Amino acid sequence: MTLSKEIAWPQKTREMHNHHIDSTVWNDFNFRDDDIVVSTYAKSGTTWMQQIIAQMLFDADTELEVHAMSPWIDFRLPPKEVKLPSVEAQSHRRFVKTHLPMDALVYSPKAKYIYIGRDGRDVVWSLYNHHKNAAPAMYDALNNTPGRVGPPLEPPPDDVHQYFRDWLERDGYPYWSFWESVRSWWEFKDLPNMLFVHFDALKKHMPEEMRRIAQFLDIKINESKWDLMVEHCTFDWMKEHGENSVPMRGVMWVGGPKTFINKGTNGRWKDTLTASDNAEYEAKALEELGPECAHWLATGEFSKSESV
Repeated sequence: MTLSKEIAWPQKTREMHNHHIDSTVWNDFNFRDDDIVVSTYAKSGTTWMQQIIAQMLFDADTELEVHAMSPWIDFRLPPKEVKLPSVEAQSHRRFVKTHLPMDALVYSPKAKYIYIGRDGRDVVWSLYNHHKNAAPAMYDALNNTPGRVGPPLEPPPDDVHQYFRDWLERDGYPYWSFWESVRSWWEFKDLPNMLFVHFDALKKHMPEEMRRIAQFLDIKINESKWDLMVEHCTFDWMKEHGENSVPMRGVMWVGGPKTFINKGTNGRWKDTLTASDNAEYEAKALEELGPECAHWLATGEFSKSESV
């Protein structure tokens, strides 16, 4: 991939640490020319996108250990001394994931990046299921493994509405800032090695979106396997076969892979949030992101002045 040297590429300006994240791992990551990086705020379609890429790269193979093939680079576990040699040893086209905001990431002109967006209210409902079903082993690994910076991860409240209020009022608590993630990537959405995908569009038009992703990644589709690729990327199929795609095979969640995959649906917050809650969220989105980005995040639609 030949790109103009005049492009102002993103620069890493800080490190980010908490119970989940160690951004310093990227400092020692050796990029290759065909690397793929999937970026999201947590619970925005990351595992889904990894499955889509794997299915298109490897001709609908159902035996792929996607969770191992495509690690979360900035996750603290396993430590970088274990993770990086494992990724370096991979001989296939690599596709990895990150949950970092742009300014805490080492960005490479060599790689191709896919950023997935999702309405923050849908993110919170998915996060809540993810958090409340964490097994004791998850808390032990996150809180007691050496290297944690900041407070431990505590179990969530029983009330999902309170969970939403804490997340909104405390800027992503108990994880990290949602607005910072979306805003920092949106700023660079027009880079030639960047593709923006919206969860809603993927949900409504998955085959078409898969084609768009394949074109961006220069993946030549094996048309004889296309129908199988699409089937293997549906939520129903992934829920039944999630042990190969879900992180750590789902052992860190009560109920395993089926709990991790959950529903993949949007709008579950509509029966819980009040008109005041929604107005506050929407005002915050507008304030933090600006009108174009806030509109895209809520609808999946770019304004006429924005590129896709």
